[in-house]
Amino acid sequence: MSNIQAWLDAENIVRVDLTGQQSRPSSDPVIKKGEGVIPVKSLTWNNDTATIKLEQNAPIESSISINWQGLEMPIYPRGVVRTATFEEMYDASGEKLGCIYTPEETSFSVWAPTATKLVLVLEGQQYEMTKESRGVWTTTVFGDYHLARYHFLVTVNGQQQKVNDPYAKSLTPNSEEGVVLDLGRTDPVDYRSVTYPEVNREDAVIYELHIRDATISKANGVKHKGKFLGLTERNTKSPDGYSTALSYISQLGITHVQLLPVQDYARVNDLDPNSGYNWGYDPLFFFSPEGSYATDVNNPVTRVNECKKMIKAFHEEELSVILDVVYNHVFERENSAFEKLVPGYYFRYRTNGEVSDATGTGNDLATERKMVRKFILDCVDYWLTEYHVDGFRFDLMGVIDLETMQAIRDRCEQEDRPILLLGEGWDLDTPLPAEQKATNAQSDQLSGVSFFNDRFRDSLKGHLFDQHAKGFANGNGYYVERLPQLVAGSTQNRFGDKMFSDPLQSVNYVECHDNHTLWDRLLLSNPEATDLERKQMHQLATGLTLLSQGIPFLHAGQEFFRTKNGDENSYISGDAINQLEWERRGSEDQNVQWIRQLLELRKQYRLLRLGSTKEIEHRLHIISTPNPVFGFMLAGEREDLVVFANPTHKTVPIRLPAHGIWIKLLSNHSGAITPISCPLQMETEVASYELAIFKKQRK
Repeated sequence: MSNIQAWLDAENIVRVDLTGQQSRPSSDPVIKKGEGVIPVKSLTWNNDTATIKLEQNAPIESSISINWQGLEMPIYPRGVVRTATFEEMYDASGEKLGCIYTPEETSFSVWAPTATKLVLVLEGQQYEMTKESRGVWTTTVFGDYHLARYHFLVTVNGQQQKVNDPYAKSLTPNSEEGVVLDLGRTDPVDYRSVTYPEVNREDAVIYELHIRDATISKANGVKHKGKFLGLTERNTKSPDGYSTALSYISQLGITHVQLLPVQDYARVNDLDPNSGYNWGYDPLFFFSPEGSYATDVNNPVTRVNECKKMIKAFHEEELSVILDVVYNHVFERENSAFEKLVPGYYFRYRTNGEVSDATGTGNDLATERKMVRKFILDCVDYWLTEYHVDGFRFDLMGVIDLETMQAIRDRCEQEDRPILLLGEGWDLDTPLPAEQKATNAQSDQLSGVSFFNDRFRDSLKGHLFDQHAKGFANGNGYYVERLPQLVAGSTQNRFGDKMFSDPLQSVNYVECHDNHTLWDRLLLSNPEATDLERKQMHQLATGLTLLSQGIPFLHAGQEFFRTKNGDENSYISGDAINQLEWERRGSEDQNVQWIRQLLELRKQYRLLRLGSTKEIEHRLHIISTPNPVFGFMLAGEREDLVVFANPTHKTVPIRLPAHGIWIKLLSNHSGAITPISCPLQMETEVASYELAIFKKQRK
């Protein structure tokens, strides 16, 4: 029976697994606490597992053991770490954790309440740590330890393991060890004095970008390809003279760059980044930038400094920066710093004892627990203050609990600039009550937080999970009945069941890093169409994204018909599939100009970015049109705007909604790179697959 272990699964429940033993013990177990004994109330069996219920709660702080038919062994904490008693006893939410540097001394603090010993290993020297209140272990080492390597040796459940600091601000290559940093020495020149425009939510236009994809291709004029620094270079051009990378993005007309994960992640070799590829949704260490994006991963300052340089460059171009953050899972639960420090605490478990896997990655972070919430809030605070980011996109936000998201929102509202928060509000099967999940259904509890509008996406191009399904833009007006609500920010009850109480909670999109690009989807769903027709369908879908109320979202390269050669899930597919093809940007420049015009139009007319349901109710009116052509009017104080979208292959006569002289401002059929000005009376027509915008000036 020497391999048997006993576990404390609740304050008064001990479980012993006797799998592999030939017979059950015939005597009664004795639970020992020091020299005393905790009486046993009952003993039950489930196959080879014994459940021992105690007459009184076992002390979590003290060592307890079991003596059973000659066998004596320690009882280690397991499920008890997920109890309310444990939460209350070891709530260290007010403590400062991690490595705190000064030139004279560096202090280290780690939360590990179930550990029996914790040792700091700093530059090869060992320093025993002291257990303070609330399960926090600390030590202070005197001297200047900037750039010193460190890790911990933690003894938990009778085993000693090496573990890195989950609060590490930088790391050695491939996350082998944490590194002490004087953060002041990581700042670029004038980093903390850069000013840039504050962008309100109603004015935001998001552009989703993967750092490596942006500059890794050969023909882009960028020197530091695939790196943070690649997005600091200006005036880069393709061989045919078209702008690329930072300069191109700056000229496009968007307001926010949303970066796929930049926090340290797995599955790309920092020392040989060209040998692998990853989107970054395999998080390892949340406070450190990813090493493979640095020009010198052996220097732990470089990744921090160059990440800051990239953000500074975006700010200098008057662009805000959103980070895509992954606070719903870790790469490998068993090998994570979380699991090594406090086994069983940081992750959600089902009632049968299995680890929850709603994320599809093998684990769900238990964000509802106090010290998990603290970790996330500390991380958000750090990226706001140290890196000056302007927003966060929460991967699988529906797995995060409502209270944590509310706390994040409240923290972000303390900043002196607008912080944009958005996420995937899907309702996934994680063991949280529905009313506690940060899902679309709870949007009324998350004012100030925006949600990806999947109904918008599916209505415009067809249901995501049926690659042959069609929507309004590519299906001859299919789902046209949904468009009144969608263009109104998905808030209007008069157009159907509303999704959101605030139009700015709706992130309108038809393409993102996940699944097929819109162009690749059109190749599948509309194989009979010509390339020109598919481009016009693409323009309808993208154009309505930019002209609808809410927050528009573009996937990088969408504006030049980005393709991934049919790869639906390219998270590890490599550069050949994922890189932005800047030659395509040049060959499709006419469409790039069309998108720029739409973005300029959105910026010019406040009617296209109303901020409240009440004002949309007052100003937005659906126009009677020949089915399935869709039209709506925005009534302003000095002018009216009308948008018509014709999803058919026929020219259709239409009637403008009021007498007067109307100007045709813009159309994807103009064939020009400057807005058209074509006065007309009430009767006109929209061509096949045309998206046209008209203006009537009031006297």
